[in-house]
Amino acid sequence: MKAIVSIENLASQLVTTFWTPVFVGIFIAIVAYALWPRNKTGFDAAARMPLRED
Repeated sequence: MKAIVSIENLASQLVTTFWTPVFVGIFIAIVAYALWPRNKTGFDAAARMPLRED
């Protein structure tokens, strides 16, 4: 059977081989930033912001 090379196959391979690991890395960086102990005070202040009465 002859393999058919098309734009869809090429795009699918590009997404699978390149962009998936990139987005996984970005996701891990965001989670690490959110859970980093140094950022706790800022996130706690932002969480209380809707409850403040100015």
